[in-house]
Formats: sequence, C-alpha cells, structure tokens
Amino acid sequence: MSDEVQPGHVRVRLDLSYDGAEFSGWAKQAGGRRTVQGEIEDALRTVTRSRETYELTVAGRTDAGVHARGQVAHVDLPREVWAEHHVKLLKRLAGRLPRDVRVWALREAPSGFNARFSAVWRRYAYRVTDNPGGVDPLLRGHVLWHDWPLDVDAMNEAARGLLGEHDFAAYCKKREGATTIRTLQELSLVRGEDGIVTATVRADAFCHNMVRSLIGALLFVGDGHRTPDWPAKVLAAGVRDSAVHVVRPHGLTLEEVGYPADELLAARNKEARNKRSLPGAGCC
Repeated sequence: MSDEVQPGHVRVRLDLSYDGAEFSGWAKQAGGRRTVQGEIEDALRTVTRSRETYELTVAGRTDAGVHARGQVAHVDLPREVWAEHHVKLLKRLAGRLPRDVRVWALREAPSGFNARFSAVWRRYAYRVTDNPGGVDPLLRGHVLWHDWPLDVDAMNEAARGLLGEHDFAAYCKKREGATTIRTLQELSLVRGEDGIVTATVRADAFCHNMVRSLIGALLFVGDGHRTPDWPAKVLAAGVRDSAVHVVRPHGLTLEEVGYPADELLAARNKEARNKRSLPGAGCC
C-alpha cells in the first residue's frame, strides 16, 4: 500500500487533545453522531474556505468517552491551501473548534511520516480511586471510582506477567482480519499523594478494548477477588474470560504517541503494515 503524498499536496502533522465525554469516539460515524474527527474536519474545511473535506489519519482511534492529551493526526492539504492559510491556521481553528477539542500544533510533516503507521508506541493512563467517599467532583470525568480497597503492589505483580509480545486475544474485542498480537512495553501502577492510582500502559499498538480490559483484570487482583497470577493465566488461555470486565472509558487518557527519528519514519511506516505472527506460530 503506497503512502506517498499526492503531487501538489503537503502532509501536515497535527498535535491535539480533547475531552472525550461528549464525543462518540474519534472516528466519523453515520447518523450524525458527534466525533472528534468530524469536528476537526468540519473546522478545517470552514477556516480554509474549502469545498472539499480533507480527511484526517490518526495515531490511535479512541472509543466514546475516552480522552486524549497527546493525540497525533495528519492531513494532506493542497499546497496552495497550506501556503495561504498555515500562518494563521492554528488561531483560526481555535476560534472555530468547540472548547472540548484543541489543536496545539500544526507543521509540515517530514518525509515518510504517517500518524498511524509511523508510530512506535502509544502511552495511555488510566486513573482510578478507591477512596470510600468517591471521586473528587472536579475530577469525576477523568477518574473511575472503585468501591473496594486496592492493593497496588499486587496489581503491579500481576502486571509484570503481561509484559512482552503476546497474542492478547483474551483482552481484545476481536475484529475480522485484524491481529491481536501486540508488544506490551510498560504496565505499571502508582498511587499518588491524592490517593488516585494511575496505571501507565504503553505498547507498540493496542487492539480494541485492550487497555480497559487489562485494567479490569488488574482491579480484580487489586481488590482481592483474584490472585496476581490470574491475569497471565487468562492471557495464556487466549480466549475472552467473562470475569474480565471492560472498565468504563472516562478514566482513560491517551497521553503520548512516540515516533522514531525522521530518517526511520518511512521504514517504520512500511513495517507496521505487515500482519504479525508469534515466533513458531503455525499457518492455520
């Protein structure tokens, strides 16, 4: 699949953030549902006074209710449109976009850049509190309340058994033709002075519902309903376990997307498109 920018166009990288509470996820949907992609594309068309809608490609599609602090996307614009508008485009977008989505930076992307396929990792944070009184009202849209005391040490012990390259089918919503093999690079939890437990989850990519399913399993360990070896056993079984709950989306935030050096972007773009298999896996 070619990813060359069409002649007469320029690829532009966008760095953005949004509060996902009132969005039906990132991706445009039929039926007029409000999405992040739809809002930005509409704003971009308006401020550039274009008849055409310029489609965005995003680093990681987020579900309804999930937030982003460090999302990345790209868009290919006609060179004359970029030349005419790029100086004032950021400020004009700020005036046109709703307050729950912001574009923080716009710049011409280096050769070989693709917001989705050039990424080498995505880092999410999931925030939860076990405070008996509930969640601080000012944080209620970003922190899950878990009404059992949590043992963070036990959760970290369980998390270590999930690291590395595995088939995460047990923690993903299966999609036809899509692999569930991922490399989980980091999964760790820290309790802050405010009592909020923040889970950091970093991987080369994520399959559908993976982060929220992993957190659901760790919460069962943290509150004593399962032993620390249970999440790894579920992973090894390779099938969805009804005891693994997909936790609510509002505690989840995409914090950052990582990219290689500019000279490695094209190679990573090509590599990421290859369907993965585990070493020693059979063909059928």
